[in-house]
Amino acid sequence: MLKPRPAIRNLKEYRPPLAGRTGLRLDFNENTQGVSTRVLEKLRTIDAEQLTRYPEREPVETLIAGFLQLEPEQLLLTNGVDEAIQLLCHTYLDTGDRALVVVPTFAMYELLAASTGAEVIPVPAGSNFCFPLESLLHSLDSRTRLIAIANPNNPTGAVAPSDQLLLLARAAPQAAILIDEAYFEFFGQTVLNEIANLPNLFVARTFSKAYGMAGLRAGILAGPATQIRLLRKAASPYNVNAIALACLPEAMRDHQFVDRYVAEVRHGRARLQNLLADLGIPYWPSQANFVLAQFGGCASQFVAAMAQHNILVRDRSCDYGCAGCVRITLGTTEQMDRVLAVMKSILNELRNRERALA
Repeated sequence: MLKPRPAIRNLKEYRPPLAGRTGLRLDFNENTQGVSTRVLEKLRTIDAEQLTRYPEREPVETLIAGFLQLEPEQLLLTNGVDEAIQLLCHTYLDTGDRALVVVPTFAMYELLAASTGAEVIPVPAGSNFCFPLESLLHSLDSRTRLIAIANPNNPTGAVAPSDQLLLLARAAPQAAILIDEAYFEFFGQTVLNEIANLPNLFVARTFSKAYGMAGLRAGILAGPATQIRLLRKAASPYNVNAIALACLPEAMRDHQFVDRYVAEVRHGRARLQNLLADLGIPYWPSQANFVLAQFGGCASQFVAAMAQHNILVRDRSCDYGCAGCVRITLGTTEQMDRVLAVMKSILNELRNRERALA
């Protein structure tokens, strides 16, 4: 009888709740404004000949490398950040190896690392979800071959100081250190300029968030040229589709679109955090395009009530240390006007109910 490898047979299944998402989608950290008009215009020009040819990745890699002040040999375009993670796992992990993952965080680190047969070691975040540098250092051993860190982190919005990330990379020269900067644009700090100095440091970026291109599945993996050369061996030469490759240059050139959207998100982030503070709802200060808040026992009621107003938010109670927590993606100024008004009304109603039952 045909049997899968034990690592696959025992793998936890991850199914994001994507079905039936009607309304204002503030549950998956997507761009709620849309995409650059330059990208839309480019989409209208794509013809049958472009679709019948195998996509050529390298010219776009060269363009993006120049934008990021990297050499083309230091950058690999990927089918979203998910593929970047997968390539790192399948290049550097084997059965018996260990991968360190700070929790709570993006689920795909654990799933893709475990799929190789490696042992995944969860390292709990510190107090208030701070970066657990000392715990990570104590968890290192000769079997540690991958450390995955989202910065800013999802779902907490917390960040790790750059000097601590670099210290960790130096302390584990035998391990690939992935710094996933999917939310970089909303934070503004990076370790990308250090990849030439550290032979085990990798940085991932995405076009799914600030650029609004989640449906095109385009990501970046940057790292030392010698290591990126090895990762190219594991990657399909046609991993990024022709439509994404045609649109990426236009997306990169429209700085005004990204700058405007990021400014709106940062403004909305401050407004949401101020409202939560005014209402006495604990939250964690975020550097991403979402805020994680502690609603306690009424978390599921709050999520359901928001959905009745056609506003989707994400219950993260299943994540490590996040019982009673809800993650709220930030929208445009106009969208946040509505969201904040609805939130205030719902929370007042829930509290009135609690008083009536007391």
